[in-house]
Amino acid sequence: MYKIIISNNAQSQIKKLTTEAQKRIESSLDRIKIRPHAFLKKLVSLPLYAMKVGKYRIIARIFENKLIILVVKVAHKKNVYKKLEK
Repeated sequence: MYKIIISNNAQSQIKKLTTEAQKRIESSLDRIKIRPHAFLKKLVSLPLYAMKVGKYRIIARIFENKLIILVVKVAHKKNVYKKLEK
């Protein structure tokens, strides 16, 4: 089972969302702990993955050798892909 770590930036983004959206994101993160590749889609030319949660997207990085999923960004689907770094 993978361990999920949420970056400080992602935590502050999650806090700005509605309570309902926060609950949906939390349950989605619990779901990907066992088999992340079944739920996360690889982003082209970036070492990142994305997951759809309603109107929002979770951007994460998977460290296979350490069994860690690092959540780096959570935002509305309209803005989430802007300013993603390699």
